[in-house]
Amino acid sequence: MARLRYVKSPEQIKAAAEENPEFLNSTVTSLRCVYETDPAIARAVVPEPLQTVENPEVCLTVSHVAIHINDDLTIEIGSAIFGVGATYDDVRGIYLITMPMTTETAVIGGRETYGEPKKIAQIDFKREGDEVTGTVARMGIPYIEVKATVGESIGPRKFVEHAYCFKALPACEKGGTFDGDPLLVRLEWKHDQSEVCRADGEILLRDSPFDPVADLPVRNLVSMEYEVGSTRSNGRVLRPVPGEWLMPFLVQRYDEPMHPGVEIAV
Repeated sequence: MARLRYVKSPEQIKAAAEENPEFLNSTVTSLRCVYETDPAIARAVVPEPLQTVENPEVCLTVSHVAIHINDDLTIEIGSAIFGVGATYDDVRGIYLITMPMTTETAVIGGRETYGEPKKIAQIDFKREGDEVTGTVARMGIPYIEVKATVGESIGPRKFVEHAYCFKALPACEKGGTFDGDPLLVRLEWKHDQSEVCRADGEILLRDSPFDPVADLPVRNLVSMEYEVGSTRSNGRVLRPVPGEWLMPFLVQRYDEPMHPGVEIAV
């Protein structure tokens, strides 16, 4: 009897879906930051049919995630979220610009299933006493760094957070088109946090031709919090969108260091 692991039985497919790491017990430790940038830049980076909120802010979270596979096995990864506040059908959320992750498994699942703009990165998250740092690096460039001092506790909390992204397949043929219309996806993150503390610190965005987050400069730090808890996520397709709405923004998913960018009046 031969065994072939490139094919699954219906029973194995069902079991794999039930054991999806997105739904396994995990411990997420994060620095959650919100800052104001130039409103014109925030509006320019969000594609239709999403709309920016009245005072668009940038949301940045750097995390350490411990996924508890079973009593004897825990997998640890780093993750980060960088996006701008946006709405669709009056549901406020974060339009995701980039989601660095430390493992291929974390990238593939979210990118292929939901269209999340994930990339492989090096993420270092550590706490020493009340001092916490989170750093994200790609191509040898530490382009995101958050430094914070943990302050007073504001207690546990549970809440639901939404985010938006686009599931899209660039066409096989050259010419800047898609193999079918892109799909607007709304993600739902259910947070259950056992510890939340206010934090005081700074955000450093260093220039990178591969990850130009520095194009959304920090003008005013609105909030910074240290969190420990768990998150369960899911998502659903809201609607198809014309390819020309998304094509100017697709560059953020890839590494195009020669891309000159566009001029925005601020």
